[in-house]
Amino acid sequence: MPEPDPTSLRQTFDEAAELYDHARPGYPAALFDDLAALACIGLNCRVLEIGCGTGQATLPLAERGCEIVCIELGANMAAVARRKLARFPSVRIEVAAFEDWALPGELFDTVFAATAFHWIDPLIRVTKAADALTSGGALATIATHHIAGGDEAFFAEAQACYERWDPATPPGLRLQPAAEIPFDTEDLDRSNRFGPATFRRHEWELAYSTAEYIDTLLTYSGHRALSPDARDGLLACIAELIDSRHGGRISKRYLSELRVARLR
Repeated sequence: MPEPDPTSLRQTFDEAAELYDHARPGYPAALFDDLAALACIGLNCRVLEIGCGTGQATLPLAERGCEIVCIELGANMAAVARRKLARFPSVRIEVAAFEDWALPGELFDTVFAATAFHWIDPLIRVTKAADALTSGGALATIATHHIAGGDEAFFAEAQACYERWDPATPPGLRLQPAAEIPFDTEDLDRSNRFGPATFRRHEWELAYSTAEYIDTLLTYSGHRALSPDARDGLLACIAELIDSRHGGRISKRYLSELRVARLR
């Protein structure tokens, strides 16, 4: 079976904008303290956010007083973000693909992307971000990883559901501990536009009821891209597992990783 087109996969989020805003976890508050220490995040800071989604990471930046231009591919996601950020006149949200969006004449102090940068064309994202920055400006990205921890027995058991209903699932897949996830600078190194990256990592856990976890899975592109029969079968299998083997509640461990690099 051919691999799904990443461009089409990233468009699946817009199909469930309200659910995405309700079900997707946010980010640890300490991560934004790290960001403010490493980049221009605050009053008189001009920020370009790539892929703001429903504004989950935009809101903490707006509350710190940033002037923000948000570029969001999905019109439905952007509508939720506009509603959430309506009280901040310094935030502007535009519907566009970052690859096609025309950079304005005024440059930015920080280019920021939260769990979105990997969806941008790798041949364009770093170079265009660099072109948008003032001298010495920073590119800041957040990556979110599901890591070993939480109810590990459940996630090991759930592998059988995925192998049955999703043919793209690698057999025997298991979660990695945070220490085994590499610090990725390949795209920055290839561009030669940025200095060494600084990383800050935060591990945390979130508990889910069966219904809450199913809602969360329905916001993931890989699940939404399955055929309706396969998706329904997969979600029913997982729900039955949580209810029958784990008392209707499981815990998931996350790693939120901030990467900041300054323009050379």
